[in-house]
Amino acid sequence: MIARDGYSRATVKRLGEAVGLSQNGLLRYFGSKDALFAELLSRQDEISRIEIDVSGADFAETLVERLLGAVDDQVASPGIAQLSLRVSTEATESGHIAHTYIRERYATIRKLVEDAIGELQVTGRLAADIDAQAVAALVYASWDGLQIQWMYDNEIDVRERMTYLVRALRIDTRTDPRP
Repeated sequence: MIARDGYSRATVKRLGEAVGLSQNGLLRYFGSKDALFAELLSRQDEISRIEIDVSGADFAETLVERLLGAVDDQVASPGIAQLSLRVSTEATESGHIAHTYIRERYATIRKLVEDAIGELQVTGRLAADIDAQAVAALVYASWDGLQIQWMYDNEIDVRERMTYLVRALRIDTRTDPRP
């Protein structure tokens, strides 16, 4: 429903109705709207991890394709992008129910990118002077920022901008690096 109708239209009442529960019945399972949306984001992340297969032997080698594929998925599903950005923004307060989850989510994704870059450096596919930790943080920050800009102006080509970024950061190992 969120993917189809957007974050704002996915009220607790509508979500409850979609699963055959009242608003109060749905909240009984989750405790609050924030907890419900955090759980929905967590579930979406599980699906993404399976699709991306970060444990695959070729993850580092296909890092850029996977990043750009994830960008494509977010653009194709603006409601999920809105969910991710809203929960991430609201959870910046340390008392928010999703604060720890989002902090760990950011750390995990940065570490995956950092490790993939390190692996590519060890195999000689990327220059040794690339700061993997800095690049991982910049990639994720740019992704979030570009998504926000795209939500205000859907003429912004998030994939094209991310492609430019990975090239500028010298982490694009694709033999045919078209956007």
